[in-house]
Amino acid sequence: MSDSSELKTFTGWAATAAGAPLERYSYDPGPLGEEEVEVAVEYCGVCHSDQSLIDNEWGVSQYPFIPGHEVVGRIVRMGAMVRGLETGQQVGIGWFKGSCMHCASCIEGSHQLCNTAKPTIIGSNGGFADRLRSHWAWALPIPEGLDPALAGPLFCAGSTVFNPLVLFNVKPTDRVGVVGIGGLGHLALRFLNAWGCEVTAFTSSLSKQEEAKRLGAHNVVASTDSNALKAIAGTLDFLLVTANANLDWPAMLATLRGKGRLHFVGVVPGAIPVHVFDLLPQQKTLSASPVGSPATTAKMLEFCARHQIQPQVEQFPMSQVNDAIDHLRSGKARYRVVLDASK
Repeated sequence: MSDSSELKTFTGWAATAAGAPLERYSYDPGPLGEEEVEVAVEYCGVCHSDQSLIDNEWGVSQYPFIPGHEVVGRIVRMGAMVRGLETGQQVGIGWFKGSCMHCASCIEGSHQLCNTAKPTIIGSNGGFADRLRSHWAWALPIPEGLDPALAGPLFCAGSTVFNPLVLFNVKPTDRVGVVGIGGLGHLALRFLNAWGCEVTAFTSSLSKQEEAKRLGAHNVVASTDSNALKAIAGTLDFLLVTANANLDWPAMLATLRGKGRLHFVGVVPGAIPVHVFDLLPQQKTLSASPVGSPATTAKMLEFCARHQIQPQVEQFPMSQVNDAIDHLRSGKARYRVVLDASK
């Protein structure tokens, strides 16, 4: 397809080597696929995963590449086989921008578990750019009531912490803990409070106590205080770990009551030393999950619009992307960083 919105090259901010500052970079995206949409980027979140790939922490980075996988923008071109979307529509794209659509995982609606799912920024160029392409099923409309300037982090952080609430049927009567009050954790607190749960925030910094309560926690516990953990032993139904830190996991498991679940969405750096007898006697479960499917992410967006839940963000012009990444590296972000592509 060809129209007045067609660009022969896309231009963005690329890493050219591990840890290097991002530089302006243009590339030829090739022809638009029949099932693809092309989005003019308006906003893009900056996630720790972007930093990890810039630094090649996972050993999979290919340079030069453009990071960015929390994209909000408008559809400017569509392939002939796109369904359910319109040119000019405002959409968001997250960690994945494609999947095969025919394997068992895709057919059952778990597209994010597809063995050939296409990450937005692994082996591909992402959304720190003027344009991004995606399979139409992964480009989700922004509901009315959500501020598009704030919505980008919902497509990664938001979907990631919302997914287990749906997967494991977390109930409004449940007592739920959230470990880590950061980019993922602050959204988890807001979601769970609106869900109706009694919410306990676990943080290594009790200076965040009032902040955690403002975000939706009813209780705050020091995650590194063994006495504080013992005091709440056997009280929680679900414990969601959003932190990227090594903690006393047997003590964390002990905070759960019978049939409780310790669930990871944060990538902790070390192995988790758990004995089967930490699980078996009270039928406890240890699990983890990635970002949600397109359907689950769409439900999350509707939930956010209904309850007026939006990420707490700090905005930077896209032209100051390196300052934004440095701000993230410093650990000062509260709690997500979003780039404005118009600046």
